[in-house]
Amino acid sequence: MTTSAAGTTGTSGTSTSYLIPGIRVTDHAVPVPLDWRADAAGHTGGETITLFARELVDPVRQREDLPVLVYLQGGPGGKGPRPTGPDGWIGEALKSYRVLLLDQRGTGRSTRIEGGILRARGTAEQQAAYLSMFRADSIVKDAEHLRQTLYGGRRWQTLGQSYGGFLTLTYLSQAPQGLSASHVTGGLASIRPDAREVYRRTYPRVVAKNAEFYDRYPHDVDQVARIADRLAGGDVKLPDGDVLTVRRFQSLGIDFGMKPGYERMHWLVDEALDDRTETGLTETFLAQVLARSSYDDNPLFAALQESIYGQASSGATGWAAQAERDTRPEFAETARPLTFTGEMMYPWMFDEIRALRPFADAVNLLAERTDWEPLYDLDRLAANEVPLAAAVYYDDMYVDAGLQLETVAHVGNAHAWVTNEYEHDGIGSPRVFPRLRQMIAERGGALADEATSETMARVVGTVTVTDAAEPATEATPTPTAPTTATNEETR
Repeated sequence: MTTSAAGTTGTSGTSTSYLIPGIRVTDHAVPVPLDWRADAAGHTGGETITLFARELVDPVRQREDLPVLVYLQGGPGGKGPRPTGPDGWIGEALKSYRVLLLDQRGTGRSTRIEGGILRARGTAEQQAAYLSMFRADSIVKDAEHLRQTLYGGRRWQTLGQSYGGFLTLTYLSQAPQGLSASHVTGGLASIRPDAREVYRRTYPRVVAKNAEFYDRYPHDVDQVARIADRLAGGDVKLPDGDVLTVRRFQSLGIDFGMKPGYERMHWLVDEALDDRTETGLTETFLAQVLARSSYDDNPLFAALQESIYGQASSGATGWAAQAERDTRPEFAETARPLTFTGEMMYPWMFDEIRALRPFADAVNLLAERTDWEPLYDLDRLAANEVPLAAAVYYDDMYVDAGLQLETVAHVGNAHAWVTNEYEHDGIGSPRVFPRLRQMIAERGGALADEATSETMARVVGTVTVTDAAEPATEATPTPTAPTTATNEETR
């Protein structure tokens, strides 16, 4: 498959190249099997989906032989970033890499799933079977297909944010031969996944975040209570016609895990009330609540939230977040101060939220499922040789720090930087990715490709580049902080 500024089409997919300010972009769309297991068993001719990935490179260096860094987006159900320029971690990475932004299957331009599309799959059982093919094991196989077909099979590096760290562990379990180094920010999963244990650990963190919010903005206690009392009447509708319930309002607390989340909540409730309106609530407030809780852009985030923990050894996920919430009266809709919830999905969401209603029957079946494929190979992870550097955010509301450190202790060649300087969105800091690169460089650098008598050719723009093996070490960025685990800042 060749690539040009105008774009080409071939039997293996299509590619199109163009410029945005400061970045040469090449878009790739390739067909992959919907069911990789059937394909591996020799059942050819099955259904395919489109896998989309976007390569970025510094325009000045587009003809250079650069290592590839694959970004594994958070999620589940996360599409790759849509950059507007060489900013943030992308700008930092473009100094040394070609960056590949993957739209995970079912998202963005990778055969996106939404309600009407899922309904067309047939029965609830057929829909559930379809959704089960969009988990980490399939995403890793998609990435490996791209590595083999577009990049000549040479090893590449990964940067996994949040759920991207879960994907990293599956990658190290299934295809470590494809990786030369892995970086993870806020997302090392438990290698013994159990949704019930995840929520037992994260609910207390959510309670602590609520306390911090009200401590920072004590006058919001009464403001939030007045909003909740108004919603309890049951006749307040959002702009799309959904009834805004107290529990849907509570779900906005998912934002408390991000650095400016308290401020976003404060400004939301600050201009929520107006007795002159029919509902007593402003249109500004209702529009913002809809935007933050509709899941129009990422329904798979809700639909697969608990299924990412599905493992035969741990049984059915069984709506674990709801089961744990039922044991905690502080989260009652009538409790005051009102306690917001976090990154938890509940069965009622699939009745009350328009974009999620088509998923209800299938998601209920997934909650009962027990025959999940394994996500992690514990023996292979223990023997891992691929250098892995992970930023573990001590106060992370979404991914428990204790579980992350248990994983670090089990995975070979894994090293953690523990800090409370950042929240879950710490990847946005210009310090985090360089710090992880430094950790890997100080321990010998990325793995090199094995020597081979065959050259590996890759097409870059309109120029074919012959790739040499990747160096065994990386350039070390300017140190920004000590490399030992630290608890750097008390918020």
